[in-house]
Formats: sequence, structure tokens, C-alpha cells
Amino acid sequence: MAMTGNLARLALPQWPGWSHLPREARDTLFLLGVIAWTVLPHASHLPLWCTLLTLVVLLWRVRLALNNAALPGRWVLVGVLLLAAALTFWSYRTLLGKEPGVTLAVVLMALKTLELRARRDAFVVFFLGFFLILTHFLYSQSLLVAAAMLVSVWGLLTALVLAHMPVGQPSLRQAGRLAARTALLGAPIMALMFVLFPRVGPLWGVPQDGLASTGLSNSMRMGSVSKVALDDSIALRVRFEGPPPAPETLYFRGPVLSRFDGAEWRPAPPVLMLPQQRRRNLRVEGEPVRYEMTLEPMRLTTLPLLEATSTAPQIDGYATFGMSDLQWLSERPLFERVRFTAEAHTRFQHGPVSATLELQDMLDLPPSYNPRTLAWAAAMRRDPRYAQADGRTLAQALMQHIRTAGFSYTLAAEPYGRDAIDEFWLDRREGFCEHFAASFVVVMRALDVPARVVTGYQGTDPLPVDGYHLVRQSSAHAWAEYWQAGVGWVRADPTAAVAPDRINRSANLVASPGFVAGALGNMSPALLARFRAGWELVNNRWNQWVMNYSRGQQLDVLKNLGFNSPSWEDLAILLAGALSALALVGAAWAWWDQHRIDPWVRQMQRLRKALHSLGVQAANHDAPRALATRVRERFGAKGEALAALLDALDRQRYGRAHATRPDTRLTRRFVAQARQMRLQARG
Repeated sequence: MAMTGNLARLALPQWPGWSHLPREARDTLFLLGVIAWTVLPHASHLPLWCTLLTLVVLLWRVRLALNNAALPGRWVLVGVLLLAAALTFWSYRTLLGKEPGVTLAVVLMALKTLELRARRDAFVVFFLGFFLILTHFLYSQSLLVAAAMLVSVWGLLTALVLAHMPVGQPSLRQAGRLAARTALLGAPIMALMFVLFPRVGPLWGVPQDGLASTGLSNSMRMGSVSKVALDDSIALRVRFEGPPPAPETLYFRGPVLSRFDGAEWRPAPPVLMLPQQRRRNLRVEGEPVRYEMTLEPMRLTTLPLLEATSTAPQIDGYATFGMSDLQWLSERPLFERVRFTAEAHTRFQHGPVSATLELQDMLDLPPSYNPRTLAWAAAMRRDPRYAQADGRTLAQALMQHIRTAGFSYTLAAEPYGRDAIDEFWLDRREGFCEHFAASFVVVMRALDVPARVVTGYQGTDPLPVDGYHLVRQSSAHAWAEYWQAGVGWVRADPTAAVAPDRINRSANLVASPGFVAGALGNMSPALLARFRAGWELVNNRWNQWVMNYSRGQQLDVLKNLGFNSPSWEDLAILLAGALSALALVGAAWAWWDQHRIDPWVRQMQRLRKALHSLGVQAANHDAPRALATRVRERFGAKGEALAALLDALDRQRYGRAHATRPDTRLTRRFVAQARQMRLQARG
């Protein structure tokens, strides 16, 4: 029996229904729901113990609210806080920094709900809630996170409104409408600050917060590019001035890898080129392709620009440099989404036209690796057809071998062993683009032709979205370059020999979709495609208009307003003037609001005047129910109708069904009833 009693005390009480909850319990549960919603997006990067502890504390507080039980003592909270601090230090080996700070902020928010004894405690929770909303943007500034936090702001404002309405039983709908109206009144100021507040370089963003977790790498192993290709997220957006180039020319050049240790490809030290050297190194034909690119945050300093970009991209806050191998580098990784314009050529030659000492490095192969492939290449050189062949002839022969020797292109190749090139080239003959590119380069080097691997992206989505062609991580690609005397470096893409649609039509291999996407795609592929295109359109508008709003665009706004040569001084003057005007409007509204009479006060003034005419004393502090008692005492049954109207007014003002405005019909009935009683008394 004792055990049964203990279990009964621990269990949550039966849910009475939202409308039947006491005011304090209802407001507390609403606030806890808002807190849970605000914390939820942090669960993906919080330690598991923090998420579980927060959940337990919030459920504990729910149980206390439903049972109307006493809150725990201070020493219990101190103990939990010390435990959380110890676990935070155990997780991060420090209590300083972004991750430990956010973890402790989440714990403090949850624990503070166990101290909601007075209004000032609630205000502390509101402050922590708004601070916690800001911390989400340290991890992501996407449209989904912004929308979720907008809901959190509305919820906290609603809870704040409820805290300032201690009288009666105001509904959540009423408080929510008032909170939304208040937020809308502040929206113009928010928009003004966004448009005109100066963007100040590094202070505007948090370094490394937007850094991509996927994408190209500065090295390549067998299978590494195929892992990137499983990611369908957007790597970059490009908009062309005029017709877009043919799909087979859309190579976005990333890291160039020329050093091979038998297992991994790495880049050689970069060689910076001055503009005049770059012009000699890159020889172009025809009109340039002008394009605008929006790059998502990257882990690398290599910019995946369209081959062969001839003009340095101008990126706010970043210096860019051109390399001898056609790479463009930024001074540091792109910690934020950037947008810029550039020019490229689809018909070009680059690199030295005669042999140089640096080309010898492109012949190096690690000893004791892939002996069967080296023997295969040596046998090919002994063939009279290829004994004196140049690089172009040998490259064409290798391409023909790939077409006819039964190679297959797949994302699902099993891992290869130590001599991966031997295993791929001579045995299994299946793999992704990096398998073909790496094997091609090894064989070309074994044939005494300088060669290297190039990684990047190839192709775009078939249809543009909002005028932008999308390049996804699934378009990650690896190809080869070999050196030809009199020409320079020549692109060779072995993938085109085994899977021409991959290059000519940008037909990427894709992984199997998830259950929901697969079911929707099976029912209506067109619907899934439209939904995806619509979402990417909205997301692109968010990125272009909000996330990429820059200092240059601020000055463009001033030009549109009539400033001929706008400067930061003009921007500051315009911002100060606009804020001053809004402040004057706000002051005028506050003066008017202060001098207008509250409708409830005006109603009570009319009721008291009517009661005074009947000889009933009614002070300013008297509630309607108290006045109803005096009417009954004074007039008995004759005054019951008048007292009943006062009781109805009291229920409207202070009851559970709290009205937003007084009932004018009730006021007219009361005045008419009082006049009738006065006339009867005179008669």
C-alpha cells in the first residue's frame, strides 16, 4: 500500500483541460512550451546530457505547476547547477567560449523556471529567453532558424504581456494578439536599422560560425569525393550575363592536387602570379563569360570559380589571389555567404608551352605502390604505336581503354586496399570520378607524361531557380590534366568516357532518398520537384536580400534616395534623422495615450454617476461587486436588476472570460434602470 501511494504522488495529475486550468498554471505551462521550442534547435549541437537535463527539469516544472506544488529549495538548484558546470567542463575542458557558454545558458534557463516565485523571476526568464534566441544565430542564419526564432519572440512577448496583466483571466489569444501588434509596431524600426545601420567588417559576423561542415577538401583519397557527392545541399549559385555556357564546359575549379604518397593526393605549395604573369600563363579566345556567383560558407581558401576565370573576384572583407595553376585563393576561409562578379573563358590554354623544372614534380610516383599498373604502363610504352607518342595520343588511348574495358561509374564502390590503383585499373574497374581521375594521372605519369588531379564541381541543375543556376555538393567532381608540349595543360575527364551524361547533361548520380522524400517522389515526382524549387526560390531570396545585404548595397540605397556621391557620413545622418523622426512620433503617441481615458474607467465613471443620483456612495476604488452589495442593502428586491448588471460587469472585467473592452449595451441598460428607479422614487 505504501509503494502504491508513493507512485501515485509521483505521477502527473489527470489533465483537466486547457480552459479549466488555474491562471498561474496555464501561464506557466505556456512559458515552458515557449522555452522548449526555443531550446529545441540547440539539441543538434548540445551535449546529450544537457538536452536530457533540460527535458527533465522542464517536465519537473510541468508537474509542479499541475499539482500546484511547492518549488524546490535553493540548495537543490545550486547542486544541479554545480553538476551542470562540472559536466560542461568535462565535455569541453573549459567553461569559456561559444559552446560551453550556450550549454550553460540553456541549463540556467531551465533551472530558472524552478524559481518562478515572483514577477521579477519571470522577467529574468524572459531576458534569458531573448538572449538564447540570439545564440541560435551563432550556429545558423538560415531562413528556417529565423522563422523558428520569430515564433519564439512572439511566444516570449505573449508571456511578457501576460505578466503585465495580473488582473482577471486574460486569454492567450488576447495576449498573443497584443504581443503581435506590439511587434508589428516595432517592425518599421527594425527594418530601418537593418537597412541603414552600418555594416562594420568583422564585427558584423562571428568568425567561423557559418563555416561549412561539408564540401570540397584540400586532399583526396579513393572514395572521398563520392562522400561529398552524397550531400544534396547547395554549394554555390551562379547567374550568367547572357546565355549560359554548354553543360560540358561548366567546370568550377577547386584544389589542384599534384603530390601523391600512394594513398592520398595533396596540393603542391601555391605559386602566386602577378597580373602580367597571369596574362601570359592564361591564353584565351573569344568573348568572356560574365557571371555573378553566390558562394556558401567553405572550409577552404580555394574559391571554386568557373574555369578559366581571368579577373580577380572582389569580395567584401576578403583579399583574393590568382595562382599559376588557375586556382583562385582567398586570404582565409569564407566564414559567411559571399556574392561577387567575375569573368571566365570557355576557350583557353594555360601553363608553360615548353618543358620546365616544375613539370618534373608532376611525374613523381611513390615507390612500391601499384606495381601492376606501372608494369601495364611500361608494356604500353613498349608497344610500337605508343613508343614515341605524345601526351595527347596517350590520353586518347587511355580514354579508349576506359570505354572498352568494362569500367562502370558508381557511387557505391566498395573500399579499395593499399594498391588501390592496381585494384581499380586491372581488377574491379568500378568507382566514382576520383577513381578514374587518380588512375588516369598515375598511368600518365608512368608513361612519362606530367599530369595532376583537379577537384571542384562540374555542371549545374538543369533548370535555373530565380535566375540562378544551382551547383550542389552532389556535383563535386574530380578530373585530370596532362601537359602537352606547345599547348600547356590540357583537361582530360575520364568520367566522360564511361558516363558521358554526367558531363554533357550534368546528370549526377544520387543516393537513395529517405522514406518521406521517396514516398512523395513515387506518388508525384513533379510535385516533389516543384516543392523543392519553390523552397530554393524562397531560400535564395532570403540569402540575396537579407543575408547578403552589404555595405555596397547600403550606399546604393542612398543613391536611390537622391544622394549623388553617398558616404558613411550621409548614411549616419540619414539614420539619425529617421530615428529622431520615429522618436518624435512615438513621443506624440505616448502623450496622446497618456491623456486619453481608459474605456473601463469611462464606463465606471458613468456607473458611479448613476449610483450617486440614487444616493449610493461609490468611491473610485470600489469594484462592481462591492457596489452590487451596497445596492442590494439599500434597495433590497427593487434593486436586484441593478445589482445583477453590476455582477455581470464584474464577471466581464475580472472573470475567466475576460473581455477586452466594456460592453456599452450593459452601460446603457444600467443608466436606464437607474433613471427608472429614480423616477419611481420621485413618483
